[in-house]
Amino acid sequence: MKAVYCIGLNAWPQMEMREIATPEPNPGEVLIRNEAWGVNFVDYLMCQGGYQLRPDPPFIPGMESAGRVAALGEGVVGIQIGDAFMAGHRPGAFAEETCVPVERLIPVPGGMYMAEAAGFRSAFITAYHGLVQGGRLQAGETALIHGAAGGMGHAAVQVAKRLGATVVATASGKEKLRAIRSMGADHAIEYKDGFRDAVKELTNGRGADVIFDPVGGDVFDESIRCLNWGARVVIVGFTAGRPALAKTNHILIKGASVSGIRAGEFGRRNPEAAAQNLETLQSWAAAGDIRTHISHRFPLDGIEDAFRAIADRKVIGKAVLTRGA
Repeated sequence: MKAVYCIGLNAWPQMEMREIATPEPNPGEVLIRNEAWGVNFVDYLMCQGGYQLRPDPPFIPGMESAGRVAALGEGVVGIQIGDAFMAGHRPGAFAEETCVPVERLIPVPGGMYMAEAAGFRSAFITAYHGLVQGGRLQAGETALIHGAAGGMGHAAVQVAKRLGATVVATASGKEKLRAIRSMGADHAIEYKDGFRDAVKELTNGRGADVIFDPVGGDVFDESIRCLNWGARVVIVGFTAGRPALAKTNHILIKGASVSGIRAGEFGRRNPEAAAQNLETLQSWAAAGDIRTHISHRFPLDGIEDAFRAIADRKVIGKAVLTRGA
C-alpha cells in the first residue's frame, strides 16, 4: 500500500510517498481501508516541527481519516467488515490502510459522504467542546467566531447557530464572507478593517457573550475590546503565529473569563461527557443541521498541494485527500 511520510521538519515540510506493507490489526484494533483523509493546519504545523506533539521523522502524518473496515483484530465485537467509520490518529492517517483502536472509531452518520466524514471529526468535536464546555454558550447569546472560514471556525459557526446563538463571524475576503453567511452566520465581518466597532454596533453596544478564537495575535487583542459583561473567551489555537497576552484590566472590568480548550485531552479525561458531545453532533449531522464544507480536494500524493493551499489561506472549511481525486 501507499503511505505519505514526513522525512524532514522544515519551514516547508519534506514529504515523500512510499510503498509499504499493509499492517495487520492487533487485538482491539481494526484495519481501515481509507477512502478520504482530512488535512488540518495541525498536520502542516507538525510537519514543520512547530506542534506540541513532535514525532521524529520519518513518520506518517495525519490526524483523521474515513473509510471502511477491512479486517478485525482479536477480541473486536459489534463491528462488521465493510462498516464505515471516521478514525482518529496520533498521527498516522495518511496511508491507504491504517490499523485503528476501536475507541478511536466514530460511525459515519447516514447520508454523510466519506470526504465529509474525513474532515468532520476534529473540527466539529473541537467546536462543540469549545462553545459548550469552554464558552457555556446559551441560546439567545451572541457568539463571535474568528477564523470562521477555517476548519474549526466553519464548524463553530454551524454549532453556535444550532445552539440558538446570534453568530457574528470574521474572515478575510469576499469569497470567505459569502461562504460563512451560507453556513448560517448572521453577520460576516472583514478582518482587515478591524471588527470592534462592527461588533459593538451589531450588539447595540453590549459586545459578544462568547468569543471563539483559533487565531490569536492581534485578533485576540482586539477581541478583548469586544466583551459583554460576563463574556467568555475560548482560546483554541494560534494560526496567526503569535500567542497573545491578555489585558487583565479589560477582563476584570467586564467580569469576563478566558479559557483554553483541548478537545482531545478533554475526551481522554472526561470520556462520558465527550461521548455525549459526539452523540449530539452525530444526531445533528444525520439531520443535516451541520456538515463539513470542503473547498479543496487532492489525491493522497497531493499532500504538498494541500499544505500549500492551507499555508496560502485559500481553504474554506476543509481540504481533504481522496482516492481518485
